[in-house]
Amino acid sequence: MPEPREPIFKAPWPAMMMVGAILGAYALQVFVLGDDAYRRFGFSPAGYEAGGRIGLVSALFIHGGFVHAAMNAAGALAFGSPVARLFGLAPRGAAVFLAYYLACGVLANLAFARLHPGEEILLVGASGAVFGLIGAATRILAGGGRLAPLFNPRVLFMSAAWIGLNLVVAVLGFAPGLEGTVAWEAHIAGFLAGLLLAGPAAWLAGVRPPAPARPVESQDI
Repeated sequence: MPEPREPIFKAPWPAMMMVGAILGAYALQVFVLGDDAYRRFGFSPAGYEAGGRIGLVSALFIHGGFVHAAMNAAGALAFGSPVARLFGLAPRGAAVFLAYYLACGVLANLAFARLHPGEEILLVGASGAVFGLIGAATRILAGGGRLAPLFNPRVLFMSAAWIGLNLVVAVLGFAPGLEGTVAWEAHIAGFLAGLLLAGPAAWLAGVRPPAPARPVESQDI
């Protein structure tokens, strides 16, 4: 019998779905919506304060260029894969993965609005949601495939590194390969949201922490 072929992509399907959503939305933006996409679906603090709410979610699927979209798609694939595996590939786990991704992105946008009240700055891109995935992946990596506690030394060290990287971007005012100003505030907010929401999301997905190991009692012979 012929040996079964290994799949080309081993990434879990919820992560691949998110990659497809990012790149598919960018194709729609370029070939159908055009520059009008920024005005209609971008997010701004001023628009939010005026009652615009759709941008909280829709801005996650609008990007400033192909490099911007491709980098976020790559991040969603790299960091979304361990998160999707943890939550599970059944419909319940996939639904929690999607809700978690969107929640991190929305919270990142809300934090940006709080830090820039009334400003006309236009925010687009999935970076806040992707940094949420990075937050969960940080805890998973530190826990060897399971969620490590928030105050685990490895979690704290890696978190400091991610936050420090964004603060460097804040000082520089740009990131290599990207046009325009980088919303580092949304990145940090999304990352912190990901760290905090990973536990409740895993619980909703049906992931339970392993039972503590029972001590082995010595017996006299």
